[in-house]
Amino acid sequence: MMVRLPYYLSIFLLTLCFTAFAQDFSVSGKVVDANSNAIVLANVVVLAEDGNSFVKGTSTDDKGIFKINNLPAETYFIKVSFIGFEDFEQIIILRGNLDLQTVQLNETPESLDEVTVIGKKPTIIRKPDRLIFNVENTALTEGSTLSVLKSTPGIIVSDGGINIKSAPATVFINNRRVQLTSQELITLLESSPANSIKSVEVITNPPASYDADSGSVINIIMSKNLVTGYRGSVFTNYTQGVFPRYNAGTSHYFKNNKVNLNVNYSYTNQKINRDQDDTVDFFDTNDQIEQIWKSNVNRNAWSENHNLNLNFDYYIDDKNTLSLTGTGLYTPYYKYQIRNNTDITDDDLDFLGRFTADNLSRDNKFNIGTDLIFRHDFENSAALTFNAHYTIYDYERDQNVFSNFFNQNNVFNNSSEFNTLANQDTHILTGKVDYTLPINETSSFDAGVKYSNINTDSNITKVDIIGASEVIDVNNTDAFKYDETVFAAYSNYTKSWDKWDLSLGLRVEQSNIEGESLTLAQTNTQDYLDWFPNAGLSHQILEDVSLYVTYKRSITRPSYTDLNPFTFFLNENSVVLGNPNLIPTYRDHFKIGTNFLEHFTFEAYYMNYDGDIVELPRQNNITNVIAFTPTNLDNKVDFGFDFAFDYYPTSTWNLYFVTSFYNITEEANFGDGFVELSQWSNYSVLQNSLAFLEDQSLNINLTLTWVGKNVQQLQTVEDRLFSEFSVTKTILNKKGVISLSVEDLFNYQDSDSSLRYRDQSSASFVDSDNRFIKLGFRYRFGNTKLSTNERATAAEERERLKDLN
Repeated sequence: MMVRLPYYLSIFLLTLCFTAFAQDFSVSGKVVDANSNAIVLANVVVLAEDGNSFVKGTSTDDKGIFKINNLPAETYFIKVSFIGFEDFEQIIILRGNLDLQTVQLNETPESLDEVTVIGKKPTIIRKPDRLIFNVENTALTEGSTLSVLKSTPGIIVSDGGINIKSAPATVFINNRRVQLTSQELITLLESSPANSIKSVEVITNPPASYDADSGSVINIIMSKNLVTGYRGSVFTNYTQGVFPRYNAGTSHYFKNNKVNLNVNYSYTNQKINRDQDDTVDFFDTNDQIEQIWKSNVNRNAWSENHNLNLNFDYYIDDKNTLSLTGTGLYTPYYKYQIRNNTDITDDDLDFLGRFTADNLSRDNKFNIGTDLIFRHDFENSAALTFNAHYTIYDYERDQNVFSNFFNQNNVFNNSSEFNTLANQDTHILTGKVDYTLPINETSSFDAGVKYSNINTDSNITKVDIIGASEVIDVNNTDAFKYDETVFAAYSNYTKSWDKWDLSLGLRVEQSNIEGESLTLAQTNTQDYLDWFPNAGLSHQILEDVSLYVTYKRSITRPSYTDLNPFTFFLNENSVVLGNPNLIPTYRDHFKIGTNFLEHFTFEAYYMNYDGDIVELPRQNNITNVIAFTPTNLDNKVDFGFDFAFDYYPTSTWNLYFVTSFYNITEEANFGDGFVELSQWSNYSVLQNSLAFLEDQSLNINLTLTWVGKNVQQLQTVEDRLFSEFSVTKTILNKKGVISLSVEDLFNYQDSDSSLRYRDQSSASFVDSDNRFIKLGFRYRFGNTKLSTNERATAAEERERLKDLN
């Protein structure tokens, strides 16, 4: 039924749209504030002449411009609104295409009285380089920031990280990269309330101002600070998965004519379960199956996390602003337990033996980053920004592994035990200067330079416990020093004329990298200069038909731990092994698309990866050891076709549907033969958002995401269905909000993958702790009209920090 549902839904929605095709006229304009600054994502609603019946609506784009098409020749009531501003209302008589020119919204007089916010519907704006998902004051913002990302079209959140379809995504908040490891990022977003989110941008073609290794970007835009005063909120969440989880926090914001101050704190206490069934076929020298290893693995992770975010803006005068931001994540308690039972049989399934491996790790880590920012605005609307950033990341792991081995009669044979001590100390220092210049009303130019340095010291000590003695394993004990320096410069130019829009960008980066293994006396150096162009061109062919084409080149550098040659033992037969010979990945991304009939978008894309970095499980058929090691593929190609439809059947009901048919081909040569895997797949999203009651205070959202059988890292991943249902209700005179959400309604979200090539054969089923019910409550106090300046402090390098899990 899941495969047939998008087909019938598409027929239904197509019929709805074509009934509106015969309507002729449009109303357009530009929405600005009192200083003539464009107001982005203002709501524009066309009502019947009586001002009650909804006809059509839209939101302004990033230039404050709106256009509503296909309106019959009648008299209407138009309303333009944006939080913190007085509404613009006017009766219009439509006898042809009407251009309202400039619509100015005046700021609402400052007051500390409560403002009642009517629940709004999510809106979607598609541009050649990005999708903008506006969620401000919708039901989605009553959950966590991570739940908003899960409901954003194109984004997939799983145990492995955050992806835009099949490609890893880089997360920014207010155009600043989040400075956490991938696991810390998910923890932070899960524990952070979403009530201050204005919109989520899914940027598939970032401009040259973004680092070349940004790839595809998710930019979370927080609400702008509008009026003076104080506001605050407290929240708490209870989640019941396999085990209960708890989360609570508070946010405080203050603004006057000189100062913006925002402080956020959250605490999370949780236990996460994961069950995994693995099968490995080991081959003999004749490529025949000699042994079959079937493992049942249970993983539990206990953790306590403290998150603190501070943002301070000081307005020196009308032209100069000084800002200080800081982000801290402290994990004083993290316990990670793995219980593994592996049965060994021959090809006829006759029992040959088994072993158990108990792994217990305790971690202690903190991650603190801060930015100092100075911005100067010129008379001609140009701006110059200086940004200095520093990060310190400290990580310690103490691991104990105890294994028991049993013979073919299932009688205890022997045991082994070892301890591992691992430490990582990272310092990141960056400085950059950005200049933006609006040349005129139709063109702009921006440029910048950046310096970054990353220095990492890490060491690992493996101690074998033999009897009552501890013996250092010198072959698996090492110290590693890593130093990376990148010099970068960029420029962007945009131009609009008649019905054309052009954007051009170029970024150049010089990278100097050195990795030194002190114990092994190995030094690896990489020095390279690369150019990264990007371009976009769009044309308004007809009033309701536009065509666009984009191109971008980007890079993915190996992470620090990927280059580290350490061998980290999970047990006697499973290790995580670094690769100092990794080289960067280069990606070329082409896209052509069209928007038509107001509700439709069709795109075709092609992405070529040169040297894609993937972590592969490589089995050694002689030693029976599986090593998880990062490797460069020879080539990877991803191409496909996307179709999207966005429609409002009523003023309180939004339907969004997107489907993508794509093919991924991966190629690699491991020295013993060429490997190629290719697979067509389907990615589809169906989203419903509804508001109920007269004041629209009851909101419901249902999101279904289908990910068909596909290829990832030379593995075949079977079909998956992601599902989330959420309900929110405002109470206590609009100051309180209760929320309920359920994830993985159909228990079809777990990963089932297999690997079959050459002498490699394995399969894995992962039952993650992603099926849960979540109950939340938030209470607001103070001036609830204020919006926050919250942002994450950022340096583009920090995402490549990795834990040793």
